[in-house]
Amino acid sequence: MKLQGVKLVIGIGNPGKEYEKTYHNVGFLFVDYLDGCQMSNVKCQMSKSDVFMNQSGDFVAGALKKYRVKPEEILIVHDDSDIELGKYKLSFGRGSAGHKGAESIIKSLGAKNFWRLRIGVRPQKSKQKAEKFVLKKITAANLKILNQVFEKTNKNSSVS
Repeated sequence: MKLQGVKLVIGIGNPGKEYEKTYHNVGFLFVDYLDGCQMSNVKCQMSKSDVFMNQSGDFVAGALKKYRVKPEEILIVHDDSDIELGKYKLSFGRGSAGHKGAESIIKSLGAKNFWRLRIGVRPQKSKQKAEKFVLKKITAANLKILNQVFEKTNKNSSVS
C-alpha cells in the first residue's frame, strides 16, 4: 500500500525515562529512525507526542493545527500487540481495534480518516496479555528486528 499526501508523521508512546526503549514506544523509535535517514519520497514533518499513549488525541489535534494539515495528511505510528514482532500493517480510515492511543486520536479528531502504521511487538507464538510485555525494555535482538521493520516500511511505503 502506498501512502498518499502524508505531510506529518507522528509517533505515539509514553514519555519519561522509565518508558524509553520499551515495546510501547515503538512509534517514538520509528520517528527517531526517520530522523536519521531519508524516508522514501517524504517531504514532511516528524513529531513525537509528549503525552501518555492513552491521551494522544489532544496532542495530535494540536499538531494538525500547528502544522496546518488535515487528518488524511498524517501518519500515526504505534505499537500493536496483536501483530507479531517483525511484521507491520499500514492502514487508512480504520477503527482503533482496541488500541487506546488510536481510540483517543479518533475521539479527539472526530474522524478516523488518517494513516496508521501499526508495528508488531507480540513475541512469536505468545499468548501473553499485552500488559505483560509492552512496557518491558526491548531486547537487543528484538531491536534489530524492529530496525529491519523500519527499513522495510521505509522502502515499501513511499509518500507522495
